[in-house]
Amino acid sequence: MSRAILITCVAVVAILFSLGWAVNHYRSNAIAYKEQRDTANSKLTQASATLTDMQTRQRDVAALDAKYTQELADARHTIDELQRDVVAGTKRLRVNNTCQPVSEASGTSSVDDATSPGLTDAAQRDYFRL
Repeated sequence: MSRAILITCVAVVAILFSLGWAVNHYRSNAIAYKEQRDTANSKLTQASATLTDMQTRQRDVAALDAKYTQELADARHTIDELQRDVVAGTKRLRVNNTCQPVSEASGTSSVDDATSPGLTDAAQRDYFRL
């Protein structure tokens, strides 16, 4: 019987060793999979935060674009109104300018008192284009 007990003990030790190895193997796999899962979750969270930030920035840029587009349209409308009023004569275009002194050695000069100083029609149109 002692031989049967020895074989049984060796078999039990072999089974325990095999079970220990299997448990250790599956535990190592579980740890590795947990690390992979945590890494993937971290990357997913970071990508989600980046996406949310980009969407916020896109909304802000769209709002700024709409604001500046509206301001530009309003400015163009105001310029067009002013130009129509100047052409119609309801408003006057005033340009602040200084005249260059005329040297007395110049040739004959004539004074045209019939009109006041002002821009030519072409210069007036160019003024509104600027």
